[in-house]
Amino acid sequence: MRVSLFSKLFAGCSLLLLLLTPTLAEVTTKEAAQFLPNRLGEFRAQGASQAVATRDKAALVEDRSVLSAASRLYISPDNEKIFVTLVKTNSDSAAFALLTKWRLQAVGDQRGGRVIKLNNIGGAVFCTLQTVAFYKGTTFALLNGDLGVEKGRAAPLANMIAETLDAGSGEIPVLVKHLPDWETAQTEAAYAVSYDQLQQIAGNRPVLDAVSFAGGTEAVSASYKQAGHLVIVEYATPQLATDADTRINARVAQLRGEGKPAPSAYRRVGNYAVFVFDAPDEATAAALIDKVKYEKDVRWLGEDPFAVGRANRAWLNMSTSVIVNTVKATGIAILICLAIGGVFGGWIFTRRRAQAAFSEKFSDAGGMVRLNIDEISAQNNSARLIGHGDKAG
Repeated sequence: MRVSLFSKLFAGCSLLLLLLTPTLAEVTTKEAAQFLPNRLGEFRAQGASQAVATRDKAALVEDRSVLSAASRLYISPDNEKIFVTLVKTNSDSAAFALLTKWRLQAVGDQRGGRVIKLNNIGGAVFCTLQTVAFYKGTTFALLNGDLGVEKGRAAPLANMIAETLDAGSGEIPVLVKHLPDWETAQTEAAYAVSYDQLQQIAGNRPVLDAVSFAGGTEAVSASYKQAGHLVIVEYATPQLATDADTRINARVAQLRGEGKPAPSAYRRVGNYAVFVFDAPDEATAAALIDKVKYEKDVRWLGEDPFAVGRANRAWLNMSTSVIVNTVKATGIAILICLAIGGVFGGWIFTRRRAQAAFSEKFSDAGGMVRLNIDEISAQNNSARLIGHGDKAG
C-alpha cells in the first residue's frame, strides 16, 4: 500500500512539473528589448518593442536555450524600414546555433545566402538579399530590410546594434575549429545545442536517437563533397562520452541488422562521437574521421591551482629567451665588426704596399724595412730638399 501511494504521489508531482515547465520556460521580451532603444544613430524606432512574429517563432524562439526575444521596427532618414529581431540565449554556442539554423532555412528558401563570415559585424554574420543575421556573445540578431543589404541601411544598423552587445568569448565555438579544413568548412557549417537542432542539421538520421544532450552536449555538422556529411557530437565528460558510445554502437548494430539507414562510419574520438553519412564507401568515411583530432579543454571552476607554476615557467622561458637572444645579437655584432675591420684593414694594407712598391729605398738590413733614424733612406717630401743655389739656414 505504501509503495502504491508513493507511486501515485511521484506521478502527481511529475505531472505538476510538466504543467509548470512551459510557464517557467516562457520567453519574455524585457531583456532583449533593452537593446532596442528609441534611436540608433540616424534610425528612429516606430512603435514599442513587441514579441517575435509568429512566422519566425519556430526558427528563433521555440528552443530551450532562448531566454528573451523582442522585435522592433526602425526607419532611416530616407524612410527605409528595417525590422530588427533580437534573441538572448543562455550561451554563445546557442546564439551561434541560431545563426546557423537561420542560414539553413534561408538557403532552403533560396533567399540568396550561402556562407557565414567571421569577425565582420558580430562574432559571425550571414547575409541574404534582404536580411542581415549575426551573433555576438549570447545574442542573435536578425535585420530584415525593404531594399536589401546593398541598397539599404541594414548593415550600418547591424553595426550599431552589435556595438551595444557583450562580445562574450569573442570567438566561434571551439568545436567548429576541430572540423577537418575548418577554415573552409566553417562557412557552411551548422551547429546544435539540442536534439531537435541536431536532427535538423544532420538530416534526420535514425542513429542520432541515441545521442543525449544532457550535461552541456554540443554538436557541429559540415558537408564534404567527396567524403560525405560529417557530424561531431562533443560530450562534456569522458563518462558521458562512454555511455553515449555504448548506446550509439548498439543503435548502429540494430539499424544494420534491420536493414535500415545507418551511418557510413562511426567512431569515438576522445569525448567526441563522430559520424559520417552518405560517404561513397567505408574507407572514405574512415579517412574523414581520421582527420578529426580531439583536443581537451580543461577549465577550473575556482582558482586555478597551476596558475603560479605556469607563470614561473613563462617567466623562466622569457628570461632564457632574452639571454639567448642577447648572446646571439652580441655574437653577430662581433662578427660584423670583425668582417668590416678586416675588409677596411686589408684595403689599407694593400694600398700602402702598392705605394711602397713605387718608392725608392735604401736599406742596410738586407732589403728589409728599417727605421730611417739616420735619414739615409730617400725623402719623399721634396719641400724639405735644398734646391739649386739655396743655402742652408
